[in-house]
Amino acid sequence: MTTKNVRTLAVLATMLLAATALAQAPAAPAPACAQDQALAAESEAYCNSTATDKMTDPAAVMANVDKACALLEKEGTPALAQFQGKSSPFIFEGTYIWVHSLSDGTMLMHPIKYKLNGQNVIGMKDTSGKRFFATMNKVVRENGAGWVEYMWPMPGTDQIIHKVSYVKGCKTADGHELVVGCGLYKFGPEVTSTLAIQ
Repeated sequence: MTTKNVRTLAVLATMLLAATALAQAPAAPAPACAQDQALAAESEAYCNSTATDKMTDPAAVMANVDKACALLEKEGTPALAQFQGKSSPFIFEGTYIWVHSLSDGTMLMHPIKYKLNGQNVIGMKDTSGKRFFATMNKVVRENGAGWVEYMWPMPGTDQIIHKVSYVKGCKTADGHELVVGCGLYKFGPEVTSTLAIQ
């Protein structure tokens, strides 16, 4: 056998080994953005399935924010995964919990608007020009918790409506200072008149 033939066989053997390894390799996981999009769609569909025609009680919103804070204080940021998907207890009555950073305004977990995750939202304005995430952080810094009003899309639609959200600060088990929020989409003046809204 000539040197040229030996080299050709070596190249062919290498190619065969590479092709075999590639064929036996497990499929690569879907890109994170595709997984995030699918989970957001699942969360939004579940949110819509829990909606009713009646108004959500502000006390239920506050209680769920309190539960979310307690979970984050105990388990830290790994618990954020529990706020998404069709089995999440933090998606209820057509609304949901979201979490952003108090220190720098980064959205850490929005179960429906997944493209916000990892983005700094402090400068975000609603259709009236209100920097509502900045207002939320101010309320938390000054009072620990409170209500903030702004314009936001109703889940499952592109319709921008008046939303009132309860926000509360918490410090996680792994040392992060967070803002945990949840909003009311259906409410009347009889409800909002009893809340100290910013």
